[in-house]
Amino acid sequence: MDNTPFPAHMGPPPFKFVPRTPGVSCPAFSIPFKALATLIVLACAAAFVQTWLANRASGAGGGWFIAGLLLLLYTWWHMLRSRTWIDEQGLHQSWMWDKHMELRELAYGKFIRVRGLEWLIAPRLYVRTLMGKFAVFYAASPEMMTEFERLVSELKAFRSQ
Repeated sequence: MDNTPFPAHMGPPPFKFVPRTPGVSCPAFSIPFKALATLIVLACAAAFVQTWLANRASGAGGGWFIAGLLLLLYTWWHMLRSRTWIDEQGLHQSWMWDKHMELRELAYGKFIRVRGLEWLIAPRLYVRTLMGKFAVFYAASPEMMTEFERLVSELKAFRSQ
């Protein structure tokens, strides 16, 4: 009889992680990042208006430009409102479609950031499950970045046992 808490025939044991601050949450993107994105969207909208007023965006070309601009606006709106949080069950991020990854299923994690340029290059956590599903979660607060680093460290130690 196997007395291990998780029998080997059931696959690898589930990963457990408890955030230091329960339900830690933050905006997914920093204020400077959002401001830069806003400037880009406004510049694209201004370019469209200028082209439209010059009567060069009529017909099918104008329709495609409007569709692209609407898609850009939709993405920008969700980027402004997006939030990331960790609880005992998993990682979450509100987005155009909400992202969720169960902690117990994690197999690999990598925290990607460019120190000193977090305002421009959004720090992100890349995670993959035992089944190969992957997701990327963004974070703008130092507290969340610390949690991401701790999660990656604990996951690596847990899976290398």
